[in-house]
Amino acid sequence: MAAEINADLVKNLRERTGAGIMDCKRALAETSGDFAKAIDYLRKKNLAGALKRAARTASDGQVGAYIHMGGKIGVLIELNSETDFVAKTPDFAELVRDVAMHVAAANPQYVDPTAVPVDEVDKQKEIFRAQVADAKKPANVVDQIVEGKLKKWYSEVCLTEQAFVKDTNRSVGDIVNEKSAKCGEKIAIRRFSRFQVGESVD
Repeated sequence: MAAEINADLVKNLRERTGAGIMDCKRALAETSGDFAKAIDYLRKKNLAGALKRAARTASDGQVGAYIHMGGKIGVLIELNSETDFVAKTPDFAELVRDVAMHVAAANPQYVDPTAVPVDEVDKQKEIFRAQVADAKKPANVVDQIVEGKLKKWYSEVCLTEQAFVKDTNRSVGDIVNEKSAKCGEKIAIRRFSRFQVGESVD
């Protein structure tokens, strides 16, 4: 039996994706109320507002700082928005702080998968293929396993793919997209630096 498609479910989907109300209702109806599948449905139909905003230029924003453990860990981070108006809102400032705090706690290596050097991705793929070399599985199955392992690796080293420390049911990318949908502008994490006392010291 299909799940009840109530107003709260539609509202949550709209906040998550930025898609229109009727599109959200249709997506939930088409997926029997399955929230995750509804998000995929909107992405495939290119109806999610975050996807449409992705092509825009976000050149304003804020640089934020977060200091943790009595000065033992520090983070500088730049989040961009399309306008100074959004960059000055309390919601944006909160997002900057939350993402900086996450970086301090989770220590990501890259902003997102596109920031990972190609040679590093190739190296990881070789490692993953070696791990399943003795399984004697068909080549297409091995490729699927390697892609699955690569996706998991991204979720460990890429900021946008990591589970958000304040809500592990959502990724950092999800949090950013929700704020983007709420303000109606593209929001992007541009760069970050994390410093830890004693790091890389022999």
